[in-house]
Amino acid sequence: PDAPIKHIKILDELGVVPTSMIDISDGLSSEALHLAKSSDVGITIHEEKIPVDYTAMNLAKEVNLNPILCALSGGEDYELLFTISQEYYKKLKKDPDFTIIGFVTDKSEGNNFITKDSSSHPLTAQGWDTIRE
Repeated sequence: PDAPIKHIKILDELGVVPTSMIDISDGLSSEALHLAKSSDVGITIHEEKIPVDYTAMNLAKEVNLNPILCALSGGEDYELLFTISQEYYKKLKKDPDFTIIGFVTDKSEGNNFITKDSSSHPLTAQGWDTIRE
């Protein structure tokens, strides 16, 4: 897979400067937790907003796996996860090259995963951990 250089160029053209950014190499939840810890904030992700390629979704279902769990815990996606200031939200909310999956909160609110039924659960990482391996 190619690194998502295209997206960096689009952000530059739009004049959007991310406040943090990381590649999703160890799973979405793991990387979101890295951003939260490094930035001393909380992060909330909404299940219904996580984009999952239809091929990946079909394959996950074929082998009896939850596609969202695969997105949260899988890795090597070659996608970028980043945060932006609220002032840039309108520039990106309808851009087809970007998907807004959540928001940053105060650290005291913790890191949360909101399911399709609107229940909140602590966001946990189950992706690759080089310290464990």
